[in-house]
Amino acid sequence: MKNILVLCTGNSCRSQMAHGYLHQILGDKATIYSAGIETHGINPGAALAMKKDGIDISGHTSNNVNEYQEIDWHYIITVCDHAYENCPFIAAPNAERLHHNFYDPSKFIGTAKQTEAAFIKAREEIKNYCLAFSNTRFNL
Repeated sequence: MKNILVLCTGNSCRSQMAHGYLHQILGDKATIYSAGIETHGINPGAALAMKKDGIDISGHTSNNVNEYQEIDWHYIITVCDHAYENCPFIAAPNAERLHHNFYDPSKFIGTAKQTEAAFIKAREEIKNYCLAFSNTRFNL
């Protein structure tokens, strides 16, 4: 079983969506964790966008990366530049570290319909990344 950490700034949106997809795609092939360098709680827009794709992340918790110092990581995936540039050192000599700066829908300002579309745009980017990651690393 592989341990995967998905890391973002606030562990509220992009990392939570990736956590949901990786958990769904990989099932018992990996244990998925998500964390932030801060904790902001689950973003309601992210939870709604994921629910519309059949994944419920509303019960997830927003965790700080320091809570997971003792885990032997196989993969550490940063999903925003801020976390990539500011994350405290994670001792994981055998981990493959990956980075992709996903669009941040939590910063979008617009109508309710436009905001929902922004979250769906980010969700689809993250979903495609998670599928590609899973296919290449786990031969799915």
